[in-house]
Amino acid sequence: MTKPKSPAPQNITSMLQEERLFPPPAEFAKRAHVKSMGQYKKLYRESIEDSEGFWGRQANAELVWIKPWKEVLRWKAPNAKWFLGGQLNVAANCLDRHLNTPTANKAALIWEGEPAAPGQMGEERVLTYQQLHREVCMFANVLKRNGVGKGDRVIIYLPMVPEAAIAMLACARIGAVHSVVFGGFSAQSVADRIFDCQAKLVITADGGYRRGSIVPLKKSVDEALVLKDATGALLAKTIEKVIVLRRASNDIHITEGRDVWWHRELEYVDANCPAAKMDSEAPLFILYTSGSTGKPKGILHTTGGYLLGAKMTTKYVFDIQETDVYWCTADIGWVTGHSYVVYGPLANGATSLMYEGAPNHPEPDRFWRIIAKYGVTILYTAPTAIRAFMKWGVEWPKKHNLSSLRLLGSVGEPINPEAWMWYHEVIGGGRCPIVDTWWQTETGGIMITPLPGATPTKPGTATLPFFGIVPEVVDDQGNPVPKNSGGKLIIRKPWPSMLRGIWGDPERFKQTYWSEVQGAYFTGDGCRQDKDGYFWIVGRIDDVLNVAGHRIGTAEVESALVSNQKVAEAAVVGRPDELKGQALVAFVTLKTGIKPSHAIRDELRAHVAKEIGPVAKPDDIRFAEALPKTRSGKIMRRVLKQVAAGVEVKGDTTTLEDFSVIAKLVAAED
Repeated sequence: MTKPKSPAPQNITSMLQEERLFPPPAEFAKRAHVKSMGQYKKLYRESIEDSEGFWGRQANAELVWIKPWKEVLRWKAPNAKWFLGGQLNVAANCLDRHLNTPTANKAALIWEGEPAAPGQMGEERVLTYQQLHREVCMFANVLKRNGVGKGDRVIIYLPMVPEAAIAMLACARIGAVHSVVFGGFSAQSVADRIFDCQAKLVITADGGYRRGSIVPLKKSVDEALVLKDATGALLAKTIEKVIVLRRASNDIHITEGRDVWWHRELEYVDANCPAAKMDSEAPLFILYTSGSTGKPKGILHTTGGYLLGAKMTTKYVFDIQETDVYWCTADIGWVTGHSYVVYGPLANGATSLMYEGAPNHPEPDRFWRIIAKYGVTILYTAPTAIRAFMKWGVEWPKKHNLSSLRLLGSVGEPINPEAWMWYHEVIGGGRCPIVDTWWQTETGGIMITPLPGATPTKPGTATLPFFGIVPEVVDDQGNPVPKNSGGKLIIRKPWPSMLRGIWGDPERFKQTYWSEVQGAYFTGDGCRQDKDGYFWIVGRIDDVLNVAGHRIGTAEVESALVSNQKVAEAAVVGRPDELKGQALVAFVTLKTGIKPSHAIRDELRAHVAKEIGPVAKPDDIRFAEALPKTRSGKIMRRVLKQVAAGVEVKGDTTTLEDFSVIAKLVAAED
């Protein structure tokens, strides 16, 4: 396995001089869960020096256990087991625990649908904790009625509607393992995930709304269920039932005996569904994330440790208070939607807001209109969205009263200082702390972050580690690097919400995450630490790109391109993009006799969208007679990255087989 190199120092020079410091507002710190740096340092030191004691106390204080655990941690790298012997239920921790308290009648979910006329709001639904509990119990019984039991895998392919959260919690209630697939992914992506986890049932909708159009989800599921592999075998042969939610009322096909309507199934069940007793290490969900090979990785998270991480980070990072209306804008299909739309907020008894659609539909002030209408106090969104808001102009947020906001958050990719400052001043009115968070699908919860009542912040840095997290910046040999030097980010100690494996592939799990530095988790991200110990994430250093907050594997896109019969070879790289952070650039060599054209370019972009999903469409496709390769046949991606970025090609090219290839690529760009 070829090791990715640490990022070169020039990758981080743009942030080296960032010294603006923003202390927590005095009023904010008065009621925060962690009120000072002194308190943070004391708790952090305790969490490192007596890790098992710390996590044991937190597990007892934060979670409701059916059966107490006997052992906090059993660790033999790369395998961790947390709270062994303990039993609990995630849905019960998110819902049942609140039923005999005043929280029972508090809003658990506030939802707004996308369709709306300019200047108007969309359809609205509010579910209290009591109501959400009833809906979850009923749908859990629907799942059981349709043959789903403990340990069975269930694919959830839904729009951003309350039923997405209900389906997740219903699976957790009966011990089924859910795997949510982002609604923007294609039929092929759905089929691949069904095949990998051998799912028994799919939960989908007739359609969902996005930018005024209906996304035909059920149609994609129908296509997925007939797709075959190279040998002619059905990929989705394990699927027995499809449950269909009526959302967009678009025409769909119902296959008798396989497809059932969500609303009709509810007529056959009641709301009595006891929560299953689940071992702390029982699988909770599988979430697929792009890898550096063409095959997505099924990241496995288990019950007790994951929930503890999600609950604690929500409580402390967002400083959740009883009266907050909290809005994480992430889609349910990403891990952010799992941890910070559903499990983290509900375990804390918070009010979590969900919005179905795009931030600029029908106009670019949709987010600000929602914040003003519902009195949102906490907003957690992505730098890509913030840069889009900047581009659309300050006149849109200025139209609305955003004074309810008290805390802002950033997630998904490093935020550039300019966007941080705009977010702070225009949206936060200069009064709201910003929690710039770093974490991954694999980590389950936030790892490096400010605590808003304690940590002085600097634009562009995720600042300091959360309790129990031991990050380190190392060189290619695994040795710590000096302050302000670029290196690889690793995590030295296990933590409760860490991934437990890659579904069905323990060797890939070991090679991908644990082979870089002995006994440490390799994040795949480049980083540096400044003189104050703050961590500055500089992005991916492997072949996984962060495009608008979504992780896209270049190998996956290349695989989709070469599956088109007109393509002989393809290489995909990232280039810096002002809006998305990174844009996908594909260099494509066509088969002999096929001439490049705009029509073929459009065809290939559409082909990738069909194979993977629109989120993976290359922003730019460049045709090349040949790709730059070493004499051993390896594509020199470093060269392609420089060509894609429009900068002079530098560095050692002595291993190139054909020097004229670079000249032709540059000439084509000119």
